[in-house]
Amino acid sequence: MPASPTRDGPRVNEEIRVPQVRLIDQDGEMQGVMSARDALLRAYSVGLDLLEISPNAEPPVVKILDFGKFKYEQQKKKNEARKRQKVIEVKEIKVRPNIDENDYQTKLRAMRSFIEEGDKVKVTLRFRGREMAHQDIGVRVLERIRNEMDPVTKVEQMPRMENRQMVMVLTPR
Repeated sequence: MPASPTRDGPRVNEEIRVPQVRLIDQDGEMQGVMSARDALLRAYSVGLDLLEISPNAEPPVVKILDFGKFKYEQQKKKNEARKRQKVIEVKEIKVRPNIDENDYQTKLRAMRSFIEEGDKVKVTLRFRGREMAHQDIGVRVLERIRNEMDPVTKVEQMPRMENRQMVMVLTPR
């Protein structure tokens, strides 16, 4: 089996060191199996490069094309893919066990807007002082948040204690 390319990217022109190749010309038409040297001479005769398309095939497939243009197209595809991908951020909402109703509604609205933007929401419920003895109140607050956010979210991480705070992570459905 022929060796795969050692550097990143396909092998070009003189880097193709196999006795036989399957050639595709600049118009995309199959020319058949021939020696690598003949294929290279054909590429040079039309002023283009010989590029190894499929190095693991038997024999390897090569194509006559402009390598500079090929590299430019690849870079353009990579940039386009990077532009389309969305980075998911984790937004944190901090609540308290004895949160007031208006504050609760405000936090809920903020969570909904984060979820609509496609971000994850980390709900942190902090206990202070004697509140640690009443963790059930905190659990009820997180359960209420989970129930009200249920139509648009799913729970990625169920509520769990981390030191003096309880943490739950919600993700968009």
